[in-house]
Amino acid sequence: MHFRLQSRLIEELLPGRPLENPRHPKRARVLPPKVGKHPGSEFWRPDLDASVPSPALYLQCGPGSSRASTPVMEWPGTSGASTPVMERPGLSGASTPVMERPGPSGASTSATERPGTSGASTSATERPGTSGASTSATERRVIPSSSRPPRPLREDEIIALLNYGSEEDSEGEDEEILQPSLVPRATRMWLDEEDEEVEEEAERLNINLEWPRPPQPLRPSASAPVDVSPTSTLDPIYKFKFEWRNISMPQIEPHLRRELFSEIIGPSVSFATPYDAFIAIWDREIMQVIVTETNIYAQQLATAMLASGTIGPHSRITRWQDTNVDELYTYFAIVLAMGVVVKSCLEDYWHTARDIFYTPGFAADMSYDRFQLLSKCLHFNNNEYCDITMLTRRQAKLYKIQPIVDHLNTKFSELYNLSRNLAVDESLTMWKGWLDINQFIPNKAATIGIKTYEVCESRSGYLWRFEVHAGHDISTSQDDPISGTVPALVLRLLSGLEHKGHTIWMDNFYNSPALARELKTRGFDCVGTLRTNRQFVPYELTSLTKKDMTVGQVTGCTSGDVDLLVWKDKNRVAFISTYHGLASVRFEERLKPTVACDYNVCMGGVDRKDQQLAMYPIERRRTRVWYKKLFRRLLNASVLNSHILHQDHSFSHRNFRTVLITQLLTRHRKRPPPSTQLTPTQVHCPAQYDLIKSGKSDRLRQACIVCSKWTNSYCRACNQAMCTYSCYGIHHATN
Repeated sequence: MHFRLQSRLIEELLPGRPLENPRHPKRARVLPPKVGKHPGSEFWRPDLDASVPSPALYLQCGPGSSRASTPVMEWPGTSGASTPVMERPGLSGASTPVMERPGPSGASTSATERPGTSGASTSATERPGTSGASTSATERRVIPSSSRPPRPLREDEIIALLNYGSEEDSEGEDEEILQPSLVPRATRMWLDEEDEEVEEEAERLNINLEWPRPPQPLRPSASAPVDVSPTSTLDPIYKFKFEWRNISMPQIEPHLRRELFSEIIGPSVSFATPYDAFIAIWDREIMQVIVTETNIYAQQLATAMLASGTIGPHSRITRWQDTNVDELYTYFAIVLAMGVVVKSCLEDYWHTARDIFYTPGFAADMSYDRFQLLSKCLHFNNNEYCDITMLTRRQAKLYKIQPIVDHLNTKFSELYNLSRNLAVDESLTMWKGWLDINQFIPNKAATIGIKTYEVCESRSGYLWRFEVHAGHDISTSQDDPISGTVPALVLRLLSGLEHKGHTIWMDNFYNSPALARELKTRGFDCVGTLRTNRQFVPYELTSLTKKDMTVGQVTGCTSGDVDLLVWKDKNRVAFISTYHGLASVRFEERLKPTVACDYNVCMGGVDRKDQQLAMYPIERRRTRVWYKKLFRRLLNASVLNSHILHQDHSFSHRNFRTVLITQLLTRHRKRPPPSTQLTPTQVHCPAQYDLIKSGKSDRLRQACIVCSKWTNSYCRACNQAMCTYSCYGIHHATN
């Protein structure tokens, strides 16, 4: 079905407002306007707001003006007949009063007359040399106003302003004038209105309400469970039948078309300390799994080295001792500390020279050889259980890291309730070695590496779910428009969020009209950029190139629940939305579509997470094993999620990490075993000082604490020199 596409300039669009507010809005410096005294007004008051309409703001003076006397504006508290104060010189007929000033006795006083005036005596101030002849005049400003062009006053506004402060009682009920009450729009929604007035308003606005309504999402009820599978919503024959047409004016407000969102956002459990938030993600269950697999892999590695003859007498693996949960938490703390204290070489952390680069804390908590041995043997899945014949190609590539991916996806989604706006985008972990799943994305900071598809909260960057790219499984159903690789990926990432009113922000790699409608039927809203060569995009937009458009030109179409918009600024860009429509907003002295402003605010959730993680590069260390580097990246992201879960604004991101590292080391640091030997502070007993030279009988001698004689004996507990037979008993008896 073809239609004639209508194009408009962006200046012709109805003014709108963005629905999303940036977290850190740009603050422009605004200077106060300069207000000068009006040269012809004696009673000009600087405290009057220039933006408030005034009855004397625009008075038509001239041949077309009325000869009748115009009502005046009285100062509050005046009574009696009004006396004009200022008159436009050169007008014949009745004077045009403008403003009154109360006198001391209640009557209005008039301004003084200037010499040289002719004609009838008037009470207004006239310029010298003026006569009563009529002269052409235009609008006159009595009170300075803003520089924007004025809006003509409506009749009800003029009546309300001219009668401001007047408390005259009317003699009859027929003469009563009802002033329009200023009721807020939110309150007017609940007031009763007559049906005739509503119908007349709809006919005046020419609102067409007969176009097909968007498909309503299924609302889950407590009585009967709702199946949210694609086959239970709409028949595929009618679900993807798009009837495109021009967007009619006026439009339905975007907030009325948007899905309702009333979820409780934030952490599902409160945490008192950073340690509690981190332990909620990395609990003892998953840590015990890592400990078990690490110990098994260390034995497998030693056996393989013995079989191949590569093990030597001084190899680190010969000194292997099974690790435990406390030591693994200490290992995590040291890895996180390397992101806060960044050094170029791993050996520098265990540098023993007492110079400015000395960091003794690393060596005090774990030796360098033990840290290297744990890094080498760290493992997450048993290699002996890997059966290639039972796994797909994608599952086989991610077999060694899959337990960590599954655990973190479960914990991230259980511990946090997302807000309304979610961003779906890809992130990149740098890996420059050869790898079959490596991806090249030039607009990312890492450029090349391991790609993960992620769902992040737009405002905070909280990572809610992710999926590692390792190729795509071949889909069995090719007839369904959403059975493709990308739509199936998006639906997997958003599984569990159906019918909650979330808005999904995606770029043109993911978006399509079929996916937008599928998300709408599942209770989502969908906004983002669009590639016009996608399926179901009308030919009128597909064939539109940037050479066919001028700068600022906007065109679009709708199918009821999905809107398509093409706008040319510096280049041609296409948008898809389920609720925005056509509207413009001024942003930094430029007009933009509202969908473009909201997209710039909400699309950066994944990039915001990557920016916060870039300050603490714990995955920066070189390694030969790609999944261990990916594990460090996930460990880094889990710390950021813990910071968001903590919800304590007194902790900055850096302070949170330092406190977390300190608490991990305090609670899981390896404590020295208690000594079984008696120390000198436990038992009082006499002893002799050491020999001065080996093989000689001479010993060190000191003065006795009792008799001051030189002696070579002392008390171990007191650590004081004293004679063994004469003074030892006396000293302990008295003390």
